This record gives sequence, C-alpha cells and structure tokens, in this order.
Amino acid sequence: MRTLIRNGRIIDPGNIDGMMDIWVENGKISKIIDSAPAASDPQPDGGSAGEDPDRIIEAGGKIVAPGLIDMHVHFRDPGYEYKENIETGCLTAAAGGFTTVCPMPNTHPVNDNSQVTRYILKKAARAGSVKVFPVAAVSIGSLGKSLCEYGELKAAGAVALSDDGIPVLNGQLLRRAMEYAALFGLFIISHCEDVDLAAGGVMNEGPVATRLGLRGIPNASESIHVMRDIAICELARTRLHIAHVSTRESVQAIRDAKKRGVPVTAETAPHYFALTDSAVENYNTHAKMNPPLRSETDREALLEGLSDGTIDVIATDHAPQSVIEKDLEFDRAENGIVGLETSVPLGLKLVDQGVLTLSQLIEKMSINPGRIIGHENRIIVDAPADLTLLDIEKVHTVDAKRFKSLSHNTPFDGWNMKGKAVLTMVDGKVVFEDS
Repeated sequence: MRTLIRNGRIIDPGNIDGMMDIWVENGKISKIIDSAPAASDPQPDGGSAGEDPDRIIEAGGKIVAPGLIDMHVHFRDPGYEYKENIETGCLTAAAGGFTTVCPMPNTHPVNDNSQVTRYILKKAARAGSVKVFPVAAVSIGSLGKSLCEYGELKAAGAVALSDDGIPVLNGQLLRRAMEYAALFGLFIISHCEDVDLAAGGVMNEGPVATRLGLRGIPNASESIHVMRDIAICELARTRLHIAHVSTRESVQAIRDAKKRGVPVTAETAPHYFALTDSAVENYNTHAKMNPPLRSETDREALLEGLSDGTIDVIATDHAPQSVIEKDLEFDRAENGIVGLETSVPLGLKLVDQGVLTLSQLIEKMSINPGRIIGHENRIIVDAPADLTLLDIEKVHTVDAKRFKSLSHNTPFDGWNMKGKAVLTMVDGKVVFEDS
C-alpha cells in the first residue's frame, strides 16, 4: 500500500523542520519532498499515474513527528491482566501517539528470564499495533540478591534492566550489574529510593501531608539514592538511566554529574511537572504514586531541568490500577496513574509556557528515548514509517472512561486540554486514528 501524508509540518529535530510530504511504501518512508503547491494534486513529485497513492492523509495544520517512544510503562502482563494486558496497553499507547514502548519487569512472574521476555514479545506481535521492547529485571525476582542472566535476556529481546518499583539496595550488586550489563550492550534503569527514609510514607513530606494527617516521604529518600547510583556509575564507567525524577535535589545531582562527564541520563513524568502534592487534597488516591507528587519548588526545578537538558526524557510511568486497588483509604491504596493518553497534551503545555520548543519536546518524547534504548525513530528515506501526527490546537476534555486502557486511574479526568495525537503509524500501518 502506498500512502501519501500531505501538507504537514515535519519536525524531526536536527534533521527537518518544514512543510513536506511523506510517501510511505512497504512499511518504509520512500520519499520526502516539498509540499505540493496545489492541495488537489496527489503527485507533488510529478510522478506518473502509476505512482498515485492508495491513500492520502491530509496533514495540513498538523505536526508530523517521528513516532513517540515511551521507555517506562507498566502493562501488568503476565500476572495482573485485570489491570492491563499487553494488547490493551498497546492500544492505549497507540491512542496516545506512541509507536514504541518499554514495559517494566515488575509482573508476576517477574521478567527475569528469557521465557517471560519471549512471552511478552509474542503477545505484542499478536496485538499487531505498537512496537514493544521489554525491560528485564536486574536481579532474580527483583529481590536484589543474585543477578539475572543478562546475555540470555538480551538475546530474547530485552533492551535494558531495572528492578523498577524496588531499589537495588546492595551497592556492590549494582556495580556488578552495571559492569555485566555493559558487556551485552544493556544499561540499568534505576529506581532511586531509600526505603528506610520512605518507610510508611504515602505522599510528599510537607505542609499538605501534615494537614491531611498522612505520613510523608522526604525528598532525601530519592536524592540520596540518586547520588549513590551516580557515584557507582562513575566508578563503573557504564551507562545509567535515572527513572521518574521528582525532586530538585535529584535534578541538581544529575546536572552536576553530567558536567563531570558521568554517562547518566534521566527521565521525569508529566504528572511531576504538571501537578504538585496539593493534588492529594481530599485524599484523592488517583494522585497517589511513588515517588510522590512533590512541592511547587520541586516542580519548578523539574521545569528548569527539562529546559536546560539535565532531564533527557519525558516518560509516562503508565501504571494501571483497578478500582480494587484505588477505591480505598488513601494509605491503603496502591500507587500509580495511567499516563499514555494524556502525555502529549501535558507535554504541549510546556511548549505553550515557553519551557520547551516543539522540537525540544519531540526530542524528549521520541529522539532521546530512542537513542537511549538503541531504537531511534527518524524521518529519513528507507527508515521504518513510525510516525505520529499531532494536532497541537485540538481542544478536548479528558474522559477516563473512554481510555483504551483497562484502568482509568488518572487525576486528569475532566481536565480541558489542548493538543492531541490524531494519528499513529507503525511500519506504515495506521494503528490509531482519532475519530
């Protein structure tokens, strides 16, 4: 099938920013040319009738970006399929504009061996929508005692290693993990948490927690581990990626490490730069997560870190929970929110606020995560046609009940937002189109 994406503004950071047409054939980008002077002409290259497209996608007024990549999602499969499964996870990713996702290993059983990795990839292939690159566990059972077989996991399809949800407490084990992973071209994604400092905490430590009578989690519970893991990374001289950064101290530690040449990258999630711990008022369990929503000072530090490049990636940390886990007293409710279908409009708010340019936003949601995991999306001839069309002016109201996800745990339900992914294409196949 030959598809023409016409009259869109292509933004591929460092490569293209202009009004162009894209021809897609056999799953790949076959031509990129200046937009036709006449919108009615399906052959802007002056080609023969035999080159007529089978489908024309009108992209006028829209942004055509390299397919978005989310390197931190939880699809709950195997083991917790009532919250999400790989098929519904892929559908909600496509609806959010993502062409590639990296599911974390805290499933049941844990993705700590090649059989589980292959199970995930087999179900993803059956779903037939977005591309899935699993993140496998650092340690067997994510128990922090013995390392997994990284060569076996790499061969099965894993792109990174993490005990996400549980920090690797043993510093020597983490050092060996970093060194061992590097032998296979893998890297560690670190969940930074001092569990003793955080013990019993259910939200950010501060005035809101005091007023609500809830035990708080101090900033230091994250930043101490960020500093430790950076020091181990500096010792091992291998790559490290810090997950879901939420505090100003963590941002500063990462900034300082980068200045020293430490091979560290970092991500934050939209809820950390869009919300503060005030969202927990009225004991809103949909605003309960780990790390928790922080103060306005922390939020502003994250914005600065995004703007100056300290934070490389915006990842959703999509964490579905059913009403069974969320419709409880606050301190008993599980952590996490779904984020795949709200990430684009929340990211575009940064553009409206002048924190990022549109090109920088696309870098943090596509180019940088792709580069980190080794599967970069670019809009160049012969590259896979993994593309996202963004309508940055589209105004809509978030309706969690209409999410493709099996779970609807979001604090953004009912929010009026501007900007949306309106078409997602993977290997030339349209896997989502806004109706």
